[in-house]
Amino acid sequence: MTDLAQLPAKGDTAARKGYLLISPCRDEAAFLEATIASVVAQTVQPAKWVIVDDGSTDTTPDLLARASAQHSFIHVIRREDRGRRSVGPGVVDAFYFGLEAVELGDYEFVCKLDMDLRFQPRYFERLMEIMDADPALGNFSGKLFLEYGDRLVEERLRDDNAIGPAKFYRVSCFQQIGGFVRQVSWDGIDGHVCRMHGWIPGARDERDLQVIHLRRMGSSEKNFWEGRQRHGRGKYFMGSRFYYVFAVAIYRMFERPFLVGGVGIIVGYLRATLARKTRYDNADYLTFFRRYELESLFYGRVRTMNKYNLRARERVGARIQSLK
Repeated sequence: MTDLAQLPAKGDTAARKGYLLISPCRDEAAFLEATIASVVAQTVQPAKWVIVDDGSTDTTPDLLARASAQHSFIHVIRREDRGRRSVGPGVVDAFYFGLEAVELGDYEFVCKLDMDLRFQPRYFERLMEIMDADPALGNFSGKLFLEYGDRLVEERLRDDNAIGPAKFYRVSCFQQIGGFVRQVSWDGIDGHVCRMHGWIPGARDERDLQVIHLRRMGSSEKNFWEGRQRHGRGKYFMGSRFYYVFAVAIYRMFERPFLVGGVGIIVGYLRATLARKTRYDNADYLTFFRRYELESLFYGRVRTMNKYNLRARERVGARIQSLK
């Protein structure tokens, strides 16, 4: 359940300990300067930003060295080259490599931040405003967009979990759920575990919370087709039933490139099924997760999300009253 003892009172600036950013990073020379500029321009800068150079072979180390020399809150850690980019478990391993270098309890919020993003100057200030106003929120983010000339096109992601490239967590929530699973679909599992423990995970589309994705979701390793198959394998790992994956695939077929993304998800899921790949082995989670997905199919995602969010806020409200 939500640990209210670790939540600062609304508007209690004395209790604020700031936010920590941790960024896994490998061969991001084409994008990282835009991300650094966005963080530097924040109206509330991070208390610390740990960037884990995960064995880059391009000019990333030089760019990071220059940034850390210019900004005292940036700390760069070098990790040995593992030979290739590894999304999913590799990214989470790099995240934890950075987390080991800090004392997490020194911060109120922690964010896993990718290095191929650009966002508004009030992004992190606005996240903290929203989470201060709603103590049931455990993780939160804005929405992802791709730029096509002067036009922004949303990468269609759900409202019931923070986006994977910018996971902004209340530290007390992050600690209670046990952090991230070191496997593909870690950024889907975490939201359901939050919900299972009485927290609300979420994302919101508003101007200050727009996140520009400089590289399309799922295309950072090999290509988009492989990324969609990886998504299907991830749905298998996290415990989704085939009927739900099929519904997701149909939804994704209406995104560019049309049809390909949805087919890739089905192919990835079926290949994992036939190979009898490992699945996330947590009985309580699987029961909760499959019930949530089934309710989402029958009643709709928004209605199901709102029902669980209402329960979480009612529990938190009752506990706040009991502490008065």
